[in-house]
Amino acid sequence: MAESGERRMLFDIRGRRKHVVRVVYAILALLMGASLFLVVGPFNVGNLINSGSSANSAAKVLDEQAERIERKLIRKPNDEALLLSLTRTRVAAANALTEVNPETGATVTTVEGQEELLRATEAWNRYLKQADEPSASAALLVARSYFSLAETPGSKLEATIRDVAKAAETQQIAAEAQPTINSLTTLAIYQYYAGNFAAGDKAAKQAEAKAGAKAEKKEISTQMAEFRKRGKEFEKQKKEIAKAEKGQSKERLESPFGGLGGGGSVGE
Repeated sequence: MAESGERRMLFDIRGRRKHVVRVVYAILALLMGASLFLVVGPFNVGNLINSGSSANSAAKVLDEQAERIERKLIRKPNDEALLLSLTRTRVAAANALTEVNPETGATVTTVEGQEELLRATEAWNRYLKQADEPSASAALLVARSYFSLAETPGSKLEATIRDVAKAAETQQIAAEAQPTINSLTTLAIYQYYAGNFAAGDKAAKQAEAKAGAKAEKKEISTQMAEFRKRGKEFEKQKKEIAKAEKGQSKERLESPFGGLGGGGSVGE
């Protein structure tokens, strides 16, 4: 399959690919660094359950619930409440499908969980077409979902850029409806990673304005300045990988078999 071939090439570390892989992991590190900071978003069902088997059971129950909602939507495809419920349920199912990275200690979404997130965003987009005033709380969940998808190892650069932009766009809905310090600082971070620095600065200033004590304002200012710096670095990394991938494309044209004839792949 083309997709599996592309993933094999991603981890082929010979020649120019060595530089591409290095930049890919730099991008993932930047994204995951933001995730470790962000405290708003969906609660993790897996954290409320003791064992992995119980988490899988919870995910199965939620998936079955989502399927029942989808059957109702066959009869009522434009039902706003059903579409919102489907979005929330798919996000909850994804949150039950997480695991802890033993190297970093960070909680990551499994492949199955990522599929649930994709279904959640599809339901959300259908919901947006029907809702005059989208749910702010649901927007928080979906924005975080888009950012989680952007963190997915093996994603194409275009997909990562798109998901970060969608995270910022969706977080904007939440921040406009509920302009709290958390929602605004999260918006600023997403905007910085999306390359929208003016919009990020605006959200950061709004968050500072809502802070009470001078020390709190300074802390917000310091943190947002750091994420602005990371956003700039993210922009640099995106340009580097785009350039490296362009060179790789030329290399593939010159050698049509690429790296498919050798090792260096990592299976999933």
